[in-house]
Amino acid sequence: MEPEAYDDEAGEPQRPMGFVVDEERGSLPYRLIHGEALVAAAAWAMGEAGVDLVDVTVPWHVVADLGRALVLHDPLCPMTPPDFITECARVAVARDAVVVGVRPVTDTVKEVEDGRLGRTVDRDGMVAVCSPVVLPARVVAALPSRPPSDFVELVAGLRSSYEVVMLDAPPGAGRVASDEDVRVLEALTDPR
Repeated sequence: MEPEAYDDEAGEPQRPMGFVVDEERGSLPYRLIHGEALVAAAAWAMGEAGVDLVDVTVPWHVVADLGRALVLHDPLCPMTPPDFITECARVAVARDAVVVGVRPVTDTVKEVEDGRLGRTVDRDGMVAVCSPVVLPARVVAALPSRPPSDFVELVAGLRSSYEVVMLDAPPGAGRVASDEDVRVLEALTDPR
């Protein structure tokens, strides 16, 4: 599948650039899923989505000056489909808004009062940030440094200054937090 083109002001194709963000995620990004490291699966999906990967050693001012949308992909969401990454990038460019992939919250959420469990919180309308987070070019240019590696912190910080569009991610885009989660995601995304 050929990714959709992203046009700049001159009508030239403008592909988004991106990082696979593995900082502050421990060793889990290097576990295997379908015989590949999670980080490799995430990088493959970015390439298939038409995103030009940027080496993390490139200085931030160089990245910001390129005038391109930036796709941030979490290797703990290794099976995020390329089509979904492409759609998030397309929406970010078209709406000039931050776009974030989200999944519904399925865990029970409880309030804590004075160190004791309180009432159960209604999960309707709650979402969990997954991957990707796409920053349009003007947001990239305005950031003084590389975005934080914590996607929840990043999105919360951007909401006060920019429109944030949340797109429902498919089940395969779910985030893993343990080896057991990796096994479940592997079974969920088994192509057989």
